[in-house]
Amino acid sequence: MKTAQTSYDKNKIKFLILEGSHRISLDILKDAGYENIDYLPHALSEEELLNIIGDYHFIGGRSRTRFPAHVLAKATKLMGLGTYSVGTNQIDIQAAKKLGVPVFNAPFASTRSVAEYVIGASIMLMRGLIEKNAKAHRGEWQKTVKNAHELRGKKLGIIGYGNIGSQVGVMAELMGMDVIYYNPSEKLPLGNAKALPTMNEVLKTADIVTLHVPETTETKNMIGLPQLQLMKKGAHLINAARGSVVDIEALTQSLEEQHLAGAALDVYPTEPKSTDESFESSLKKFDNVLLSPHIGGSTLEAQVGIAKHVTNRLIQYCNTGNTKLSVNFPQVTLPPHPQKRRIIHIHRNEPGVLMAINQVFADQEVNISGQYLETDTDIGYVAVDIDAKIEKPNLRKALQDIPGTIKTRILF
Repeated sequence: MKTAQTSYDKNKIKFLILEGSHRISLDILKDAGYENIDYLPHALSEEELLNIIGDYHFIGGRSRTRFPAHVLAKATKLMGLGTYSVGTNQIDIQAAKKLGVPVFNAPFASTRSVAEYVIGASIMLMRGLIEKNAKAHRGEWQKTVKNAHELRGKKLGIIGYGNIGSQVGVMAELMGMDVIYYNPSEKLPLGNAKALPTMNEVLKTADIVTLHVPETTETKNMIGLPQLQLMKKGAHLINAARGSVVDIEALTQSLEEQHLAGAALDVYPTEPKSTDESFESSLKKFDNVLLSPHIGGSTLEAQVGIAKHVTNRLIQYCNTGNTKLSVNFPQVTLPPHPQKRRIIHIHRNEPGVLMAINQVFADQEVNISGQYLETDTDIGYVAVDIDAKIEKPNLRKALQDIPGTIKTRILF
Protein backbone atom coordinates (compact mmCIF):
# COMPACT_ATOMS: atom_id res chain seq x y z
CA MET A 1 0.00 0.00 0.00
CA LYS A 2 1.34 3.43 -0.98
CA THR A 3 1.55 5.76 2.01
CA ALA A 4 1.33 9.53 1.92
CA GLN A 5 4.64 11.33 2.28
CA THR A 6 3.68 14.63 3.84
CA SER A 7 1.85 16.04 6.84
CA TYR A 8 -0.76 17.56 4.52
CA ASP A 9 -2.56 16.41 1.44
CA LYS A 10 -0.21 17.42 -1.38
CA ASN A 11 -2.97 19.49 -2.94
CA LYS A 12 -2.93 21.67 0.18
CA ILE A 13 0.79 22.43 -0.07
CA LYS A 14 1.13 25.64 -2.03
CA PHE A 15 4.15 26.52 -4.19
CA LEU A 16 5.08 29.89 -5.69
CA ILE A 17 7.63 29.96 -8.52
CA LEU A 18 8.85 33.46 -9.44
CA GLU A 19 10.85 35.37 -12.04
CA GLY A 20 10.37 33.10 -15.02
CA SER A 21 12.37 30.25 -13.55
CA HIS A 22 12.50 27.43 -16.08
CA ARG A 23 9.10 25.79 -16.43
CA ILE A 24 10.58 22.33 -16.05
CA SER A 25 10.24 23.03 -12.33
CA LEU A 26 6.47 22.90 -12.77
CA ASP A 27 6.69 19.52 -14.51
CA ILE A 28 8.86 18.15 -11.71
CA LEU A 29 6.44 19.35 -9.04
CA LYS A 30 3.42 17.93 -10.85
CA ASP A 31 5.16 14.59 -11.43
CA ALA A 32 5.77 14.48 -7.66
CA GLY A 33 2.08 14.99 -6.98
CA TYR A 34 1.99 18.73 -6.30
CA GLU A 35 -0.67 20.63 -8.22
CA ASN A 36 -1.22 23.79 -6.17
CA ILE A 37 1.39 25.92 -7.95
CA ASP A 38 1.43 29.60 -8.83
CA TYR A 39 3.93 30.65 -11.52
CA LEU A 40 4.89 34.27 -12.17
CA PRO A 41 7.24 35.36 -14.99
CA HIS A 42 8.44 38.42 -13.08
CA ALA A 43 9.88 39.48 -9.73
CA LEU A 44 7.75 40.84 -6.90
CA SER A 45 8.25 44.13 -5.09
CA GLU A 46 8.48 44.06 -1.32
CA GLU A 47 4.91 45.32 -1.01
CA GLU A 48 3.61 42.67 -3.40
CA LEU A 49 5.50 39.93 -1.60
CA LEU A 50 4.27 41.06 1.82
CA ASN A 51 0.68 40.80 0.59
CA ILE A 52 0.94 37.15 -0.46
CA ILE A 53 3.89 35.48 1.28
CA GLY A 54 1.71 34.23 4.12
CA ASP A 55 -0.23 31.99 1.70
CA TYR A 56 2.67 29.78 0.58
CA HIS A 57 4.51 26.78 1.98
CA PHE A 58 7.37 26.83 -0.55
CA ILE A 59 8.72 29.66 -2.71
CA GLY A 60 11.31 29.51 -5.49
CA GLY A 61 12.76 32.48 -7.35
CA ARG A 62 15.89 33.91 -8.89
CA SER A 63 17.83 37.00 -7.77
CA ARG A 64 15.50 39.99 -8.06
CA THR A 65 12.86 39.24 -5.44
CA ARG A 66 14.21 40.12 -1.99
CA PHE A 67 13.43 38.25 1.23
CA PRO A 68 14.61 40.44 4.15
CA ALA A 69 13.87 39.49 7.75
CA HIS A 70 10.72 41.61 8.13
CA VAL A 71 9.21 40.03 5.00
CA LEU A 72 10.06 36.50 6.13
CA ALA A 73 8.42 37.24 9.48
CA LYS A 74 5.08 37.41 7.62
CA ALA A 75 5.61 33.96 6.05
CA THR A 76 3.67 32.06 8.70
CA LYS A 77 3.22 28.91 6.58
CA LEU A 78 6.62 28.89 4.88
CA MET A 79 8.50 25.58 5.03
CA GLY A 80 11.30 26.13 2.52
CA LEU A 81 12.86 28.61 0.09
CA GLY A 82 14.64 27.84 -3.16
CA THR A 83 16.83 30.29 -5.04
CA TYR A 84 17.18 29.34 -8.71
CA SER A 85 20.70 30.76 -8.81
CA VAL A 86 24.12 30.39 -7.21
CA GLY A 87 23.90 33.39 -4.89
CA THR A 88 21.64 33.74 -1.86
CA ASN A 89 22.29 37.38 -0.98
CA GLN A 90 18.69 38.27 -1.88
CA ILE A 91 17.55 36.22 1.14
CA ASP A 92 18.29 36.90 4.79
CA ILE A 93 19.34 33.30 5.34
CA GLN A 94 19.98 33.78 9.06
CA ALA A 95 16.48 35.17 9.58
CA ALA A 96 15.09 32.23 7.59
CA LYS A 97 17.03 29.80 9.76
CA LYS A 98 15.68 31.28 12.98
CA LEU A 99 12.17 30.85 11.58
CA GLY A 100 12.86 27.20 10.77
CA VAL A 101 13.01 27.72 6.99
CA PRO A 102 15.84 25.99 5.08
CA VAL A 103 17.16 27.68 1.93
CA PHE A 104 18.36 25.71 -1.09
CA ASN A 105 20.39 27.06 -4.03
CA ALA A 106 22.17 25.66 -7.07
CA PRO A 107 25.90 26.15 -6.47
CA PHE A 108 27.10 24.06 -9.40
CA ALA A 109 24.47 24.08 -12.15
CA SER A 110 25.60 27.32 -13.86
CA THR A 111 29.32 26.87 -13.28
CA ARG A 112 30.08 25.83 -16.85
CA SER A 113 28.00 28.64 -18.36
CA VAL A 114 29.74 31.36 -16.34
CA ALA A 115 33.17 29.85 -17.05
CA GLU A 116 32.45 29.86 -20.79
CA TYR A 117 31.32 33.48 -20.54
CA VAL A 118 34.66 34.43 -18.96
CA ILE A 119 36.69 32.62 -21.61
CA GLY A 120 34.63 34.21 -24.38
CA ALA A 121 35.03 37.67 -22.83
CA SER A 122 38.77 37.07 -22.49
CA ILE A 123 39.10 36.32 -26.21
CA MET A 124 37.09 39.40 -27.18
CA LEU A 125 39.09 41.66 -24.87
CA MET A 126 42.51 40.39 -25.92
CA ARG A 127 41.63 40.66 -29.63
CA GLY A 128 40.02 44.09 -29.25
CA LEU A 129 36.84 42.67 -30.77
CA ILE A 130 34.51 44.64 -28.51
CA GLU A 131 35.90 47.98 -29.68
CA LYS A 132 36.19 46.91 -33.33
CA ASN A 133 32.58 45.72 -33.30
CA ALA A 134 31.33 49.01 -31.85
CA LYS A 135 33.23 51.00 -34.47
CA ALA A 136 32.02 48.80 -37.31
CA HIS A 137 28.44 49.50 -36.27
CA ARG A 138 29.23 53.18 -36.76
CA GLY A 139 30.82 52.57 -40.17
CA GLU A 140 34.45 52.69 -38.99
CA TRP A 141 36.74 50.02 -40.47
CA GLN A 142 39.36 49.36 -37.79
CA LYS A 143 41.42 46.73 -39.63
CA THR A 144 44.58 46.67 -37.51
CA VAL A 145 46.62 44.34 -35.34
CA LYS A 146 47.10 47.04 -32.74
CA ASN A 147 46.13 45.77 -29.26
CA ALA A 148 45.19 42.36 -30.70
CA HIS A 149 46.73 39.38 -28.92
CA GLU A 150 46.30 35.64 -28.55
CA LEU A 151 45.35 34.17 -25.17
CA ARG A 152 48.18 31.67 -25.47
CA GLY A 153 51.04 32.54 -23.16
CA LYS A 154 49.12 35.27 -21.30
CA LYS A 155 48.48 35.22 -17.56
CA LEU A 156 44.95 34.87 -16.25
CA GLY A 157 44.53 36.02 -12.66
CA ILE A 158 41.55 34.57 -10.77
CA ILE A 159 40.32 36.23 -7.59
CA GLY A 160 38.19 33.64 -5.83
CA TYR A 161 39.12 30.06 -6.67
CA GLY A 162 35.84 28.30 -5.92
CA ASN A 163 33.58 26.22 -8.15
CA ILE A 164 33.50 28.76 -10.98
CA GLY A 165 36.97 30.21 -10.58
CA SER A 166 38.66 26.83 -10.65
CA GLN A 167 36.75 25.74 -13.77
CA VAL A 168 37.70 29.00 -15.50
CA GLY A 169 41.30 28.12 -14.70
CA VAL A 170 41.02 24.65 -16.24
CA MET A 171 39.47 26.04 -19.42
CA ALA A 172 42.04 28.84 -19.64
CA GLU A 173 44.88 26.33 -19.47
CA LEU A 174 43.35 24.50 -22.42
CA MET A 175 43.67 27.81 -24.30
CA GLY A 176 47.36 27.92 -23.45
CA MET A 177 47.14 30.50 -20.66
CA ASP A 178 49.17 30.56 -17.46
CA VAL A 179 46.78 30.60 -14.51
CA ILE A 180 47.43 32.29 -11.19
CA TYR A 181 44.91 32.78 -8.44
CA TYR A 182 44.22 34.14 -4.98
CA ASN A 183 41.74 32.64 -2.53
CA PRO A 184 41.47 33.73 1.12
CA SER A 185 41.40 30.09 2.27
CA GLU A 186 43.68 27.40 0.96
CA LYS A 187 42.41 25.70 -2.19
CA LEU A 188 43.98 22.77 -4.01
CA PRO A 189 45.02 23.99 -7.48
CA LEU A 190 43.72 22.21 -10.55
CA GLY A 191 46.07 21.55 -13.45
CA ASN A 192 49.08 23.85 -13.38
CA ALA A 193 47.34 26.77 -11.67
CA LYS A 194 49.50 28.55 -9.12
CA ALA A 195 48.27 30.16 -5.93
CA LEU A 196 49.74 33.55 -5.01
CA PRO A 197 49.86 34.76 -1.41
CA THR A 198 47.85 37.98 -1.87
CA MET A 199 45.27 39.46 -4.18
CA ASN A 200 47.63 42.33 -4.93
CA GLU A 201 50.23 39.91 -6.28
CA VAL A 202 47.65 38.57 -8.74
CA LEU A 203 46.60 42.09 -9.77
CA LYS A 204 50.19 43.12 -10.45
CA THR A 205 51.01 40.02 -12.49
CA ALA A 206 47.97 39.12 -14.62
CA ASP A 207 47.12 40.23 -18.15
CA ILE A 208 43.46 39.50 -17.42
CA VAL A 209 41.89 39.55 -13.94
CA THR A 210 38.57 37.77 -13.44
CA LEU A 211 36.54 38.02 -10.23
CA HIS A 212 34.64 35.13 -8.66
CA VAL A 213 33.84 36.13 -5.08
CA PRO A 214 30.58 36.32 -3.10
CA GLU A 215 28.88 39.52 -2.01
CA THR A 216 29.98 40.24 1.56
CA THR A 217 31.02 43.28 3.56
CA GLU A 218 34.63 42.27 2.90
CA THR A 219 34.21 42.13 -0.88
CA LYS A 220 32.22 45.36 -1.31
CA ASN A 221 34.31 47.66 -3.56
CA MET A 222 37.27 45.33 -3.15
CA ILE A 223 38.42 46.48 -6.59
CA GLY A 224 38.80 50.24 -6.25
CA LEU A 225 41.24 52.77 -7.67
CA PRO A 226 44.26 51.56 -5.64
CA GLN A 227 43.71 48.00 -6.85
CA LEU A 228 43.16 49.07 -10.46
CA GLN A 229 46.36 51.10 -10.38
CA LEU A 230 48.22 47.97 -9.28
CA MET A 231 47.16 46.18 -12.45
CA LYS A 232 49.50 46.18 -15.43
CA LYS A 233 48.99 48.96 -17.94
CA GLY A 234 47.03 47.44 -20.79
CA ALA A 235 45.48 44.70 -18.63
CA HIS A 236 41.81 43.74 -18.67
CA LEU A 237 39.22 43.23 -15.91
CA ILE A 238 36.24 40.82 -15.96
CA ASN A 239 33.50 40.81 -13.33
CA ALA A 240 30.85 38.09 -13.56
CA ALA A 241 30.58 37.73 -9.78
CA ARG A 242 28.64 40.42 -7.89
CA GLY A 243 28.04 44.03 -8.87
CA SER A 244 29.14 45.43 -5.52
CA VAL A 245 32.66 44.04 -5.90
CA VAL A 246 33.92 46.72 -8.32
CA ASP A 247 33.90 50.47 -7.69
CA ILE A 248 32.39 51.63 -10.98
CA GLU A 249 33.61 55.22 -10.62
CA ALA A 250 37.16 53.98 -10.10
CA LEU A 251 36.90 51.67 -13.11
CA THR A 252 35.57 54.56 -15.20
CA GLN A 253 38.55 56.68 -14.20
CA SER A 254 41.02 53.89 -14.99
CA LEU A 255 39.52 53.45 -18.45
CA GLU A 256 39.47 57.19 -19.11
CA GLU A 257 43.16 57.35 -18.21
CA GLN A 258 43.74 54.37 -20.55
CA HIS A 259 45.44 52.44 -17.79
CA LEU A 260 43.25 49.41 -18.47
CA ALA A 261 42.87 48.33 -22.09
CA GLY A 262 39.33 47.10 -21.55
CA ALA A 263 36.82 45.42 -19.27
CA ALA A 264 33.84 43.07 -19.33
CA LEU A 265 31.04 43.35 -16.79
CA ASP A 266 27.99 41.15 -16.38
CA VAL A 267 26.90 42.47 -12.95
CA TYR A 268 26.41 45.97 -11.55
CA PRO A 269 25.82 47.69 -8.18
CA THR A 270 22.36 48.73 -9.38
CA GLU A 271 20.52 46.76 -12.02
CA PRO A 272 17.15 47.31 -13.73
CA LYS A 273 14.35 45.42 -12.02
CA SER A 274 12.84 44.37 -15.34
CA THR A 275 13.48 44.48 -19.07
CA ASP A 276 11.24 47.55 -19.26
CA GLU A 277 13.65 49.70 -17.24
CA SER A 278 16.59 51.55 -18.78
CA PHE A 279 20.13 50.47 -17.96
CA GLU A 280 22.34 53.34 -16.86
CA SER A 281 26.08 53.26 -16.28
CA SER A 282 29.07 55.55 -16.73
CA LEU A 283 30.70 52.65 -18.59
CA LYS A 284 28.30 52.89 -21.55
CA LYS A 285 30.52 55.47 -23.25
CA PHE A 286 33.48 53.10 -23.70
CA ASP A 287 33.79 51.09 -26.91
CA ASN A 288 36.31 48.77 -25.23
CA VAL A 289 33.95 47.64 -22.46
CA LEU A 290 31.66 44.64 -22.80
CA LEU A 291 28.41 45.25 -20.90
CA SER A 292 26.07 42.26 -20.60
CA PRO A 293 22.78 42.16 -18.67
CA HIS A 294 23.58 39.68 -15.86
CA ILE A 295 23.47 36.67 -18.17
CA GLY A 296 26.70 34.85 -17.28
CA GLY A 297 24.75 31.83 -16.07
CA SER A 298 21.79 32.35 -18.37
CA THR A 299 22.04 29.50 -20.81
CA LEU A 300 19.23 27.06 -21.44
CA GLU A 301 21.39 24.21 -20.15
CA ALA A 302 22.19 26.04 -16.93
CA GLN A 303 18.61 27.11 -16.26
CA VAL A 304 17.30 23.59 -16.79
CA GLY A 305 19.97 22.22 -14.44
CA ILE A 306 19.23 24.85 -11.80
CA ALA A 307 15.47 24.24 -11.97
CA LYS A 308 15.92 20.49 -11.63
CA HIS A 309 18.34 20.75 -8.72
CA VAL A 310 16.49 23.31 -6.61
CA THR A 311 13.00 21.90 -7.23
CA ASN A 312 14.13 18.40 -6.33
CA ARG A 313 15.74 19.71 -3.13
CA LEU A 314 12.46 21.37 -2.12
CA ILE A 315 10.53 18.17 -2.86
CA GLN A 316 13.00 16.06 -0.91
CA TYR A 317 12.72 18.36 2.08
CA CYS A 318 8.94 18.39 1.89
CA ASN A 319 8.65 14.61 1.46
CA THR A 320 11.35 13.30 3.78
CA GLY A 321 12.77 16.23 5.77
CA ASN A 322 16.12 15.88 4.00
CA THR A 323 18.19 19.09 4.45
CA LYS A 324 21.23 18.00 2.43
CA LEU A 325 22.80 20.97 0.56
CA SER A 326 20.76 23.60 2.40
CA VAL A 327 22.85 26.76 2.80
CA ASN A 328 21.55 27.68 6.26
CA PHE A 329 20.50 24.45 8.01
CA PRO A 330 22.30 21.55 9.66
CA GLN A 331 22.98 18.93 7.00
CA VAL A 332 20.83 15.85 7.58
CA THR A 333 20.62 13.13 4.93
CA LEU A 334 17.56 11.05 5.75
CA PRO A 335 16.55 7.65 4.39
CA PRO A 336 13.00 6.95 3.16
CA HIS A 337 10.48 6.19 5.90
CA PRO A 338 8.05 3.57 4.52
CA GLN A 339 5.42 2.50 7.03
CA LYS A 340 6.83 5.01 9.49
CA ARG A 341 5.63 8.37 10.69
CA ARG A 342 8.43 10.93 10.75
CA ILE A 343 8.40 13.87 13.15
CA ILE A 344 10.62 16.86 12.40
CA HIS A 345 11.56 19.10 15.31
CA ILE A 346 13.47 22.34 14.69
CA HIS A 347 14.65 24.17 17.79
CA ARG A 348 17.12 26.68 19.12
CA ASN A 349 20.41 25.01 19.98
CA GLU A 350 19.97 25.06 23.73
CA PRO A 351 20.93 22.48 26.38
CA GLY A 352 18.24 20.00 27.32
CA VAL A 353 16.03 20.18 24.22
CA LEU A 354 16.86 16.68 22.96
CA MET A 355 16.27 15.27 26.43
CA ALA A 356 12.88 17.02 26.51
CA ILE A 357 11.98 15.61 23.07
CA ASN A 358 12.78 12.08 24.18
CA GLN A 359 10.86 12.62 27.41
CA VAL A 360 7.75 13.51 25.39
CA PHE A 361 7.94 10.21 23.54
CA ALA A 362 8.53 8.34 26.80
CA ASP A 363 5.59 10.04 28.52
CA GLN A 364 3.30 9.12 25.64
CA GLU A 365 4.67 5.57 25.52
CA VAL A 366 5.85 5.87 21.93
CA ASN A 367 8.76 3.69 20.82
CA ILE A 368 11.33 5.42 18.60
CA SER A 369 12.48 3.30 15.67
CA GLY A 370 14.98 5.84 14.32
CA GLN A 371 16.38 9.22 15.36
CA TYR A 372 18.61 11.66 13.46
CA LEU A 373 20.13 14.80 14.93
CA GLU A 374 22.40 17.56 13.65
CA THR A 375 23.07 20.98 15.14
CA ASP A 376 24.93 24.14 14.29
CA THR A 377 25.65 27.14 16.48
CA ASP A 378 22.07 28.41 16.19
CA ILE A 379 19.61 25.57 15.74
CA GLY A 380 19.12 21.87 16.19
CA TYR A 381 17.36 19.64 13.67
CA VAL A 382 15.87 16.34 14.82
CA ALA A 383 14.01 13.73 12.77
CA VAL A 384 12.29 10.94 14.69
CA ASP A 385 10.67 7.88 13.09
CA ILE A 386 7.86 6.01 14.85
CA ASP A 387 5.40 3.32 13.80
CA ALA A 388 2.90 4.79 11.32
CA LYS A 389 0.01 3.02 13.07
CA ILE A 390 0.50 4.89 16.32
CA GLU A 391 -2.18 7.53 16.90
CA LYS A 392 -1.19 10.13 19.46
CA PRO A 393 -3.23 13.28 18.76
CA ASN A 394 -1.42 15.32 21.42
CA LEU A 395 2.09 14.33 20.37
CA ARG A 396 2.78 17.28 18.10
CA LYS A 397 1.42 19.80 20.61
CA ALA A 398 3.62 18.33 23.35
CA LEU A 399 6.67 18.68 21.10
CA GLN A 400 5.69 22.19 20.06
CA ASP A 401 5.37 23.22 23.71
CA ILE A 402 9.00 22.33 24.50
CA PRO A 403 10.90 25.55 25.35
CA GLY A 404 13.18 26.54 22.47
CA THR A 405 11.00 24.94 19.79
CA ILE A 406 10.88 26.81 16.45
CA LYS A 407 8.78 24.48 14.32
CA THR A 408 7.48 20.92 14.21
CA ARG A 409 6.21 18.89 11.24
CA ILE A 410 4.72 15.41 10.97
CA LEU A 411 5.42 13.42 7.81
CA PHE A 412 3.28 10.35 7.15
